[in-house]
Amino acid sequence: MTDTPMPPSLPCAIAPFVPHRHGMCLLDTLLEVGDEHLLAEVTPRRDGLFAAARGVPGWVGLEWLAQAVAAWAGVQAVRQGDEPRIGFLLGTRRYRCQAPWFAFDQPVRVGVALDFRADNGLGAFRGELRGSHGESLATTTLNVFQPESLEALDAIQRGESP
Repeated sequence: MTDTPMPPSLPCAIAPFVPHRHGMCLLDTLLEVGDEHLLAEVTPRRDGLFAAARGVPGWVGLEWLAQAVAAWAGVQAVRQGDEPRIGFLLGTRRYRCQAPWFAFDQPVRVGVALDFRADNGLGAFRGELRGSHGESLATTTLNVFQPESLEALDAIQRGESP
């Protein structure tokens, strides 16, 4: 059972719905969530984990999208009375980022939509980053895997059937 509350109202902090800890949660705010989508926001900061002189590199957007998928899965888990669990980004297809750098202090909307989710933990999501004026900054498809439990992950790593 979880002590993580469902968002009483949105927007709210996203950190309770992702398994990332110790500064590794890169997203700021959960704006909207449904059965098959999630919209979050991040504002790149000069003191951020991946900050460089020119801003945050465009490739970091892929991690923002992966964390949005993790948040979506975390909300689904919390709705069922469970804790957010670890998951894995298996790969991405066609990450197209129009921004080589994300500017500091300019909010970026991070949206993901479920394409499919199999019973074995595999899934695929479409992802898009949008700027503060609604312009598309990046798009991709994310392939993910979330094991049923850490024990199931251990069994898979040993080559056993969970």
